[in-house]
Amino acid sequence: MTRQDRTTPPPQQYAERSYRSPAALVGGVLLLLLGGWLGADALLHGTPHARLTTVFALLLGVPLVAAFTLRPLVRAGDERLTVRNPFRTITLPWGAVEELRASFSTEVFTTAGKFQLWAIPVSLRQRKKANRQALRGAGADTPRFGPDAGAGPAPRALADQALDELREIKERVAGRADAQGEPVVRWSYGILAPLVAGAVGLVVMLAL
Repeated sequence: MTRQDRTTPPPQQYAERSYRSPAALVGGVLLLLLGGWLGADALLHGTPHARLTTVFALLLGVPLVAAFTLRPLVRAGDERLTVRNPFRTITLPWGAVEELRASFSTEVFTTAGKFQLWAIPVSLRQRKKANRQALRGAGADTPRFGPDAGAGPAPRALADQALDELREIKERVAGRADAQGEPVVRWSYGILAPLVAGAVGLVVMLAL
């Protein structure tokens, strides 16, 4: 047997999975379009004071809307879980992830503490609907025949489905050497800097 034959094969690689809230994306785009339309009208037809006030209002509003609607993202790879929240990006090696939980919000518990997953919102309405469907499916004791037979597992709310997938990835890769390390938290200064500047400028302009 050659040296090459005795070499341990590399671990299997899986495609990254990304999670975002479609409703938040649509809402964010609509709010930005509305803000852009109103801001453009004020910049074109307003007084100098109104124009400057509009500039600061846009500096405050655009990053704020983008932070809570367009920015949130959860990306799961073989080595780490990346959580992009409104003002922070948290990089979590899978070995540091202790638990994933969804109650009124989705949360990841790590060796460094608890972090919310803004990109995977919990819909209590979806969860209640899925529970009702599951109860109806389990209500009959007799075997099910016809088109409903073998229909598959009971429905789950989207947030619960996403956490099931994340737990599956964690169980599969958490023990790998390249999935170890400490959580890293970085502030999103590209969002915070214009937001603070806009807030300060807006307060000054409104006080004049």
